[in-house]
Amino acid sequence: MKRIGISVLILCACFVSVAWGQRDGWSEFHRPNMTRSNPYENVLNVNNVGSLGLKWSHTVVDCVETAPAVANGVVYFGSGDDSVYALNASTGALLWSYGTGGYVFSSPAVANGVVYIGSDDNNVYALNANTGAKLWSYTTGGPVVSSPTVLNGVVYVGSHDDNVYALNASTGAKLWSYTTSNQVWSSPAVANAAVYVGSTDKNVYALNASTGALLWSYTTGAPVLWSSPAVANGVVYIGSNDGHFYALKASTGALLWRHNGEGLMFSSPAVANGVVYIASGGNVNALNAKTGGKLWSYAMRGSLYSSPAVANGVVYVGSNVSINALDASTGALLWSYGLMAFNLYSSPAVVNGVVYMGSGDNYGYRGNAVNAFGLP
Repeated sequence: MKRIGISVLILCACFVSVAWGQRDGWSEFHRPNMTRSNPYENVLNVNNVGSLGLKWSHTVVDCVETAPAVANGVVYFGSGDDSVYALNASTGALLWSYGTGGYVFSSPAVANGVVYIGSDDNNVYALNANTGAKLWSYTTGGPVVSSPTVLNGVVYVGSHDDNVYALNASTGAKLWSYTTSNQVWSSPAVANAAVYVGSTDKNVYALNASTGALLWSYTTGAPVLWSSPAVANGVVYIGSNDGHFYALKASTGALLWRHNGEGLMFSSPAVANGVVYIASGGNVNALNAKTGGKLWSYAMRGSLYSSPAVANGVVYVGSNVSINALDASTGALLWSYGLMAFNLYSSPAVVNGVVYMGSGDNYGYRGNAVNAFGLP
């Protein structure tokens, strides 16, 4: 049975990463401020997104459950065939691949010419972004499905050995680790000199980014397994397997509001223009970021594992068999494209008029690929 998970949201409100400053990329699971939104997208909009078509599809051996990262004209992703891949973003042509020792669910982060990614073989890898050559690896005590966050020369990542790690981005040396009471599938968000992350021990943690010291923790009603935090305007947004979605004060962990979802929170939120977009049960919901009030809801078939992405007034999200585009203001369906898959775990990235997303079928091993959609 394949491991289920959702890659993480990544935030930096106070610091600016070199990779995040690029207007032509989506270099980590999240865009600036780890809110899964692209403020630079100006090609696709509500009026033309309905004309999207398949530009190219690159097939691999096993499922692509990671969210693609796009940087400097290259698409990076991991696969269930234990490999990390780099493709030409324009053509889908293979540039290089690197074999790890286990399933790769972790989504890559690209910074300063290096690709950082975790693997089920218990390692965090740093690979040369141009060649795929290994620069270093760090071995944890369990599988790494958490997606790395890279900021100011530090790699932050969680592991199934119950720890959150801070590693030197150049050497892989451990700077600090913090032990929770259970596995860490969630991916860290870094903002305000703090690291925010969920754990299957039911808690959301805030740690000092420099030392790993505990700042606060908030206990939900069930494991925080698949959902990873987004941080915006002093608020931490995260879902839990108790079926609720939480807004916590970033400085203290105090509960600001809680939304009762329609089922387990498999995915991570996107935040843009004062609205939080979440996938809950079989619905995509838009919530007022300050109050949690529901603005609209769109029902999709089956459970949702994919995390939404927002760009230029459009919300992109995968359902169990398709990738979809919704009007960010109204929730109206603008476009949908069926993929040969069952339960899409990958999350989309939107860059310069192109939507990138992985696909695959855990049951029939069909449609294992990374797909690029563009205008005619």
